[in-house]
Amino acid sequence: MPGRNGKGPASGGGGRMGGPVKAGPEGSCRCPECGFKVAHRRGVPCSAEKCPQCGTMMVRD
Repeated sequence: MPGRNGKGPASGGGGRMGGPVKAGPEGSCRCPECGFKVAHRRGVPCSAEKCPQCGTMMVRD
């Protein structure tokens, strides 16, 4: 939705839902607590995965 100045919102870039630009199906999910990494599964957001080592929700790497 454009701002009042007609230039539109100031977006800082980034991909869909604030993730990395063009993250795609490749990549990995990482635990922010213990650093454990696992391959990203297509169609399953990393934020929906729990770390198998410590149970913390994963983040996209």
